[in-house]
Amino acid sequence: MNTNKPVATESDEELIARILAGETQLYERLMRKFNARMYRISMSIVNDDKEAEDVMQTSYLNAYRQLKNFKHGSSFGTWLTRILINESLLHKKRRQRRENIIMSNQYTDHDHSTPLSGLINKELKLVLEKAVSALPEKYRVVFVMREVEGLSTNETMDALNIGESNVKIRLNRAKEMLRNELYAYHQPHQIFEFNLVRCDVVVNNVMAKIYANGSAVTVN
Repeated sequence: MNTNKPVATESDEELIARILAGETQLYERLMRKFNARMYRISMSIVNDDKEAEDVMQTSYLNAYRQLKNFKHGSSFGTWLTRILINESLLHKKRRQRRENIIMSNQYTDHDHSTPLSGLINKELKLVLEKAVSALPEKYRVVFVMREVEGLSTNETMDALNIGESNVKIRLNRAKEMLRNELYAYHQPHQIFEFNLVRCDVVVNNVMAKIYANGSAVTVN
């Protein structure tokens, strides 16, 4: 007789409680759950795949260190996304300051190439990613969160700290700028694709840093 019972899927809150109790390795499960969302939203801000990975790793480490301060006022996913957005914006500002210093006497045609060019091999996907990347940041972020990642209006409002009308206006404006015919053909799962190799790189790097600095986060 088979007495094995199916393992129930644990909620984020249950995993967090176990991590705080010392089961540090479970943090990997949270990262793998949110990796694709984190990558796409960071890409919508920093617009560079390698830098997006760096931002993700920093955000995960920051979230891990603050895990005991997670108050459950919003979902863990929203809390984590807010950390990522803040880190992405800081990263972008730091990069712009560096570029202003280094490139002050030079002209760089940023439209000549795209950080996604080495990753894209489908013509439609290339067109879509170029179109999304060309959107102004405030529209691009809302579009990626709502249409690519499928976050609700409330989740987007909470993560970006803007009102419902702003979310709707920015989303509609993004769609207009992508043009009706282009938007009709978009495939959300293809935009800023986050594959297993990227997932493993981010997870392994974050877990290595966590273990190197002391394995467990505990409740005070």
